[in-house]
Amino acid sequence: MAARRHSSRFTPVFDPDFGDRPLTEARHDIAIGRWQGVRDLLRATGDDWPLRTHRIRLLAEAAADGSAMEVWRAAEPDSADAAVLRAALEVVRIFNQAIAAGRGAEVDRDSLDVAVMACLAAADAAPADPMPWVSLLTVARLRSGGVGRRELRDWWDELRQRDPYNMEAHVQMLRYFSARWHGTHGTMYDFARDAAGAAPPGSPLPVLVQIARVEEYRYVAEAAKGRPVRGFVRHWNHELAVTEVRRSWEWWIGRRVTEEQVPPQEVGELNYLTHAACQAGLAEQAGELFRLLGKRAARIPWSYTGDPGEQFTKYHEQAGL
Repeated sequence: MAARRHSSRFTPVFDPDFGDRPLTEARHDIAIGRWQGVRDLLRATGDDWPLRTHRIRLLAEAAADGSAMEVWRAAEPDSADAAVLRAALEVVRIFNQAIAAGRGAEVDRDSLDVAVMACLAAADAAPADPMPWVSLLTVARLRSGGVGRRELRDWWDELRQRDPYNMEAHVQMLRYFSARWHGTHGTMYDFARDAAGAAPPGSPLPVLVQIARVEEYRYVAEAAKGRPVRGFVRHWNHELAVTEVRRSWEWWIGRRVTEEQVPPQEVGELNYLTHAACQAGLAEQAGELFRLLGKRAARIPWSYTGDPGEQFTKYHEQAGL
């Protein structure tokens, strides 16, 4: 009996594709050096921009250490999809270089220029696609001293003309404005709250406020190096933090037009909101969010406050599920 109880215990699934099986198959193709499955997937995705952005981002991460995408570009040099994925790939590669070099190290200017030019070329190849502009907003963080205000505004305007509520683009801008990169906690929260306030009902954009709270926590915790930080003990559950979790829950989850599970491209953001509800002690909202998630867990943000599997399981059980 004890063995049976143990085997049936809830176990979260840390699948980076969040149940998107066609994406998983395409990523498997990349792993064995094939590109045709990637081409077919992006062709089938069409102009579903949120899903396309999610898929291209993860495909680029999967292809970063291989040559499958270069083979595709050589085989089909006029493919707009290949150009867009190549730009995202160059951004992933330069971030990998920056991570390997360590924080504070100078980013290779030639590699940065290659990534920027790849993004601009992709924007020309796929004029309606917001993803090249998402890639540009991502690589902007690596520019020494940031990007000029006018240039950054131009990139942002180009993105918004194509997909004004693109979640990934907003996350990248939020990080650009954070204290970790080229802004402050204040500018980051201002951006998040402005975007949340302009979001249409049922959009996940309000969770930007919770993402900002995670970014602040991560920055302060890393700087403290394990030492207690005065006045930070209620970071997750002070009055404003709790109010903003409720507001995000109501505007996104409470106004969704469907009762179906949140789609794969929104699961990462749903993990942020679930984590925030748990940390804020909002049991009712946390229970509803866990029901929408099922077992689809993301390592971030849970890993910033402990072991992600243990945290997800503990709060899931506390929600009575």
